[in-house]
Amino acid sequence: MIDLPGDSAALKAMVLSLLTECDHHAQRAEQQAQRAEQQTQRADEQTRRAEELRVEMLRLQLELERYKKWYYGPRADRLQSTGDLAQMLFDFAASMDQKPVHPDDVPPETPQDSEVRRVRRRKGRRNLANFENLPATTHVHELSAEQRACPCCGTERQEIGADESWQIEYLPGHFERIHHVRKKYACTACENGGGKPSIETAAKPEAAIDKGLAGPGLLAYIVTSKFSDYLPLYRLEDIFARQGFEISRATQSVWCGDVADLAEPLYQLMAQRVRSSHVVATDDTIMPMLSKGKTANARMWIYVGDDDHAYNVFDFTLNRGRDGPKHFLKDYRQVLLADAYGGYNGVVAGNEITRAGCWAHFRRKVVEAEKAAPEIARSVVEVVRALYSVERQAAALPVAERLKLRQENSVPVVTELREKLLGWKEQLLPKHPMAEALNYALSQWAELTVFCSDGAVPLDNNISEREMKRVVLNRKNSLFVGNARGGRTAAILASLTSTCRRHDVDPQLYLTQLLTNLPSVRLSDLADWLPDAWKRRQAASPEGPPK
Repeated sequence: MIDLPGDSAALKAMVLSLLTECDHHAQRAEQQAQRAEQQTQRADEQTRRAEELRVEMLRLQLELERYKKWYYGPRADRLQSTGDLAQMLFDFAASMDQKPVHPDDVPPETPQDSEVRRVRRRKGRRNLANFENLPATTHVHELSAEQRACPCCGTERQEIGADESWQIEYLPGHFERIHHVRKKYACTACENGGGKPSIETAAKPEAAIDKGLAGPGLLAYIVTSKFSDYLPLYRLEDIFARQGFEISRATQSVWCGDVADLAEPLYQLMAQRVRSSHVVATDDTIMPMLSKGKTANARMWIYVGDDDHAYNVFDFTLNRGRDGPKHFLKDYRQVLLADAYGGYNGVVAGNEITRAGCWAHFRRKVVEAEKAAPEIARSVVEVVRALYSVERQAAALPVAERLKLRQENSVPVVTELREKLLGWKEQLLPKHPMAEALNYALSQWAELTVFCSDGAVPLDNNISEREMKRVVLNRKNSLFVGNARGGRTAAILASLTSTCRRHDVDPQLYLTQLLTNLPSVRLSDLADWLPDAWKRRQAASPEGPPK
């Protein structure tokens, strides 16, 4: 039992002391709770920071892997997990191959096995394409009179047959001087009578370059070498010098510009027909251009027409602004197939253009982020692979049947994929590499699903990307263009050679005939000299298609 004081003042002092002590305990408890809360907040902050650092580390690792792939890796977009499995199987097979084989483990050889190996073995010369179409020169090798004498009796041996064999030889190209002599004619009777002599000079074929030394064949060879075989002009200069006549790269560059000026009406006609396509595929890449201080990042664009307007048209601009495609597509009102570049938004805004997206770009982003979320990457790639499987089945079908097949097989797959993308997005941090890949698809979902409502729209934009790779090859060898006119020249001549490649036309033969005839062609007949029309005309000629 507690002994309380009888004095009220002492009792009051005791109560105040107890209240003060309780307040101190409460304050200490509150401080401890605050410290615990602060520690919890610091722990949460450290956890959040650790997660952010982990995501940032993943981003840096993926960026490093991306650069390593650009420089050293394969071009195909494949998951590394699949490649790791294939490598394991390869290593297992290699290790098994190195192990010694016991004679008792080898099955006895049967006559059928021997026959199979005999049939599969390939002897003699391989089948070379177009071997029979090459011109042939026969060289007959005979014994001399002394060699024909029989070593036994000395009688001259008689011919009893011949052994035949073939050899392929290459004869280097050569230059020729073509001397044009234009005879002049005058009327001597008029001249003797004091009148005008009526002088007339014989005509010669009109030259591709007015008062120029280069003939159509030489111009076609230079253009084909640079814009179809990607040889820079300084290498052509060395090649020509080895053949006995040096042509400076500056002169070749001027000639290319002259050819582009001559072919520009044909280029404009090709661009007009591309704009008549139902689907136009487009892409762009950097085309460095010389300028003061440092090279400027100009751009080269590609516009690929559909099968009914099968032309590949390049366009050169000084920057990547939307003004370039907006000007080229100013009269276009159908489907534009492109990547997610934001500049196309201004092109399609306010008009009737339907923008379609590229599933190959989405798959590439997912593959690049594979290490950050392998399970998600595998699931997405399987879905995309299923879509491409449908496209392989529909490749040869008409547009209406292709659309029906897509709606039956691809639409359910795409719908299910979107639900999965939304669920995965909720599980990942906003800056997670895989979250960025998923956001690419979700933000472009309307564009990516255009192919589900239009059977003529491809699943990806690979057709234009392949043409961009050819520009990159030319850029790698030639480094840059000298000025805006040089970029325009490259666009015109690359359009011609790329369209020739699309129609399986020999660009050098086509350009030789084009430059021979184009100076005298009327504008109304210009369409006859498009690469596809030229090929049809050559195939219909009595001599048949060009060899």
